Amino acid sequence: MKKILLRRPVLSIDNLSQLHPVLQRIYAARGIQTLDELDYRLTRLLHYQDLMGIDSAAVKIGQVIMQGQRIVIIGDFDTDGATSSALAVSALRSFGANFVDYLVPNRFHYGYGLSPEIVAVAMNLKPNLIITVDNGISNHEGVSAAKQAGVTVIITDHHLPGSCLPNADVIVNPQQVGDRFASKNLAGVGVIFYVMLAVRSYLRTQSWFGQRGLPEPNMASFLDLVALGTVADLVPLDHNNRLLVYHGLCWIRSGKARPGIIALLDAAGRKASCATANDLSYSIAPRLNAAGRLTDMSLGIECLLALKLDSARTMAQQLSQLNQTRRVIEQGMQQQAWTILNKLENLSSQLGICLFNESWHQGVIGLLASRIKERYHRPSIIFAPGIDADELKASARSIPGLHIRDVLQAIAVRHPNLIIKFGGHAMAAGLTLQPDAFPTFCVAFQKELKNHLTADNLRPECLTDGTLSASDLTLELAECLQRAGPWGQAFPEPLFDGHFHVLDQRSLANKHLKFILGLEGTSRLFDAIAFNIDQKRWPNYRVEKIRSAYRLDSNEYKGRKNVQLVLEELEEA
Repeated sequence: MKKILLRRPVLSIDNLSQLHPVLQRIYAARGIQTLDELDYRLTRLLHYQDLMGIDSAAVKIGQVIMQGQRIVIIGDFDTDGATSSALAVSALRSFGANFVDYLVPNRFHYGYGLSPEIVAVAMNLKPNLIITVDNGISNHEGVSAAKQAGVTVIITDHHLPGSCLPNADVIVNPQQVGDRFASKNLAGVGVIFYVMLAVRSYLRTQSWFGQRGLPEPNMASFLDLVALGTVADLVPLDHNNRLLVYHGLCWIRSGKARPGIIALLDAAGRKASCATANDLSYSIAPRLNAAGRLTDMSLGIECLLALKLDSARTMAQQLSQLNQTRRVIEQGMQQQAWTILNKLENLSSQLGICLFNESWHQGVIGLLASRIKERYHRPSIIFAPGIDADELKASARSIPGLHIRDVLQAIAVRHPNLIIKFGGHAMAAGLTLQPDAFPTFCVAFQKELKNHLTADNLRPECLTDGTLSASDLTLELAECLQRAGPWGQAFPEPLFDGHFHVLDQRSLANKHLKFILGLEGTSRLFDAIAFNIDQKRWPNYRVEKIRSAYRLDSNEYKGRKNVQLVLEELEEA
């Protein structure tokens, strides 16, 4: 159970006095200073010209289009990579490019990014230009291989660059030293969206659309992809990212979304007309990611590229089946991990967790690392055998306050021959080791964590937005909070804290718990649900009163909407 604490407002709420009082304190606690920061008109979108290298990229891409040359997009095997690939291909084709292909490295055979091996595959398509999306900033050897073959290379990426950049013709990445773009939090799909904005602008100056009789594409039509990739990649939702996600969700709700997104929502039992950021995160992204985890992300990209709903639905069903298979694999791995961890006598003294099992699936270790990190509130790195017998692949997940890529960087500096390669973000990373290096790495990991973690970092906390009165627990406020988003990483969905009487509790599907709760001091009753409960603790029919951190939500049943409390944390009071 996490310690429930009040999220303190960091600013005076006077500047937001026009809003509902509950919204005032929610926004103030998230650092909102003025109503301008809640202005999501597209005119507030940051301009692409501040991105370093974007004008050069637009000219090179535009000239390749006008000359009828061949373009190959090199993507990544997660949802950000899939949406980035689909956006690049769709936009270029709408601009009139005649020859646009894409490749996504199979994670098991080629690994991540623009490797020399994937360049060799790409050369079969005879490209004049390779554009990377959501990768490339660390692929020195792959860029060199493409350049030696006479191919122009443009990198679009959002990952942190190293001290030395690849020898690409152009790099567009807001993380570059000297880049003036105000938001450093763009996802890969956000970067390629901006690049395509610049390409359209360049083609417009060349009278390309008018001369060819082509309708000038409405770039807002790509924002459904931008919203999906941005939310799924867990990048911080600063104002610019919230604006992109907001309009992407508006596009989906208006019924204009591409067939693939509609089909994926349908497959998950979600309505496009009331889609939320959570639907993108928890309904669509896992289905797309299942393809990249178990087989090949090409199926996910083809679903997003589908022009007809029938074919999109067929692929969405295939993705759902893959996701179900992924769940079964993950559940088995979790049980094995819990068994291992329950036997460890010194687990409580460990600053981080490193586990390896020769039977674990390389495509699912990231999910297992996340589950372990959530349960034990420790940075976790999970290893599995690679395709090559002389390699272990790992996925790392971190806790607030610890930049996991910096930890790996420090280990690599202290032990130059230990890690074969690594990369990632503050909260997630990947790495490759030789099998016999695993014990040494585990020791080095624990030792390095001592330089980064304090006792406070290791105490799990649940920050809430305080209590709600009985008069605030309404369907109207629940729907108001839903509209007040988009919520996500670094702009968390509102969470409240309260004490309730337990009038009824029952298990649902052997993993969830349904409640009927009474609010202290009132006669009102509320439906509530807790997902993925600890089955060793719940249901507990002796409990008469609980304290909970909860989300205020609405639930529709047989055409009627009612208030529902979604219990994120609960303990006996």
